[in-house]
Amino acid sequence: MNFKEYFTFNKEQKIGLTVLVGLIITVQLLCFFVDFSTNKIVTKEEEQWLSMQTEIDSIKSINSESSYKMYPFNPNFITDFKGYKLGMKVSEIDRLLAFRKTNKYVNSAQEFQKVTQVSDSLLSVISPYFKFPDWVANKKNNESYGSSNYNDYKKKEKVVIININEATKDDLMKIYGIGDAISDRILKQKEAFGSFVSMDQMKDIWGLSPEVVAELNSHFKISGNTITNKIDVNNISTKELTKFPYFKYALAKEIVTYRSMNNGIKNIEDLTKIKGFPIDKIKIIALYLKF
Repeated sequence: MNFKEYFTFNKEQKIGLTVLVGLIITVQLLCFFVDFSTNKIVTKEEEQWLSMQTEIDSIKSINSESSYKMYPFNPNFITDFKGYKLGMKVSEIDRLLAFRKTNKYVNSAQEFQKVTQVSDSLLSVISPYFKFPDWVANKKNNESYGSSNYNDYKKKEKVVIININEATKDDLMKIYGIGDAISDRILKQKEAFGSFVSMDQMKDIWGLSPEVVAELNSHFKISGNTITNKIDVNNISTKELTKFPYFKYALAKEIVTYRSMNNGIKNIEDLTKIKGFPIDKIKIIALYLKF
């Protein structure tokens, strides 16, 4: 086959190829050097909407995040994380925390806005969930209302201390920050243990902030001998050990291994020698055990 005939052109074909190559090069040069994009002219109205975008997004996040359901809360105890979930800006949260460091409390939605400088739109979303102490709602309007110290009034309230193991769901829900779900969680944890032996166990319940734990400690206590059936740690099976909230399967297995190799577990000191044992909770756990 003679390939040469495929590369032989007459005069007209050569001119056509030259023009085509020239057009291709011209178009590519234009695309490379010429900016064909157009600048959008932003109107004043659009600028206003853009400036409000952060605020709009924060409010949307409150309404759209189905995983975060708001319950009534005392705005005086808003943490950094809580403020973020509510849609507050960092500067607004910082103003509230700085105000609280002066040992003062906000007693109304208006005071909250005055201190934090949150927008009217955000306040309208979160203020329906504000829950202040009863003395605030019943307090007469007077000159000292705005600057009253929360602790002074708190001292005047007669607090009835209840045994946490006898507390009902309604008793628990009287504490600011504890709603339907958390109260059920506390009662379920008590049922798992049989009864609580220390108020420090409240720190292990998911969803309780340090502020709420402090409120629980001021309204509830542990009284009397709360353990009726202690766990016979030297005779119970691995499966039965895992029913105790502090013992996962791996730890239960280590306990059984240790007692079989050391002729039993004799005292609290022996517990510290078991691999993976939660030493920080050893005093509480020991109260549930029988050696």
